[in-house]
Amino acid sequence: MILPTKYLAADRSLIVVGAEIIKVLTETPRSVSEVWERVTASRTPHAAPLTYDWFLLAITLLYAIGTLDMRNGLLAIVSGAKQ
Repeated sequence: MILPTKYLAADRSLIVVGAEIIKVLTETPRSVSEVWERVTASRTPHAAPLTYDWFLLAITLLYAIGTLDMRNGLLAIVSGAKQ
């Protein structure tokens, strides 16, 4: 679930979805709905479909490991986590 396995494709693993979220947030903090729209638009056509609950699990994972925070209603990368 978090990492890809032989039964879970890499584009469905939470760590890869989380990387896509971080990629969207590198420029500026954004709302959850804006991140959702940008992530789904940037996925390749042959990638596994991304459901909203899977997207939220990836956000929860990033928050739990201290990479994301919510500031004034916007998702933002925690300073020091950005490289």
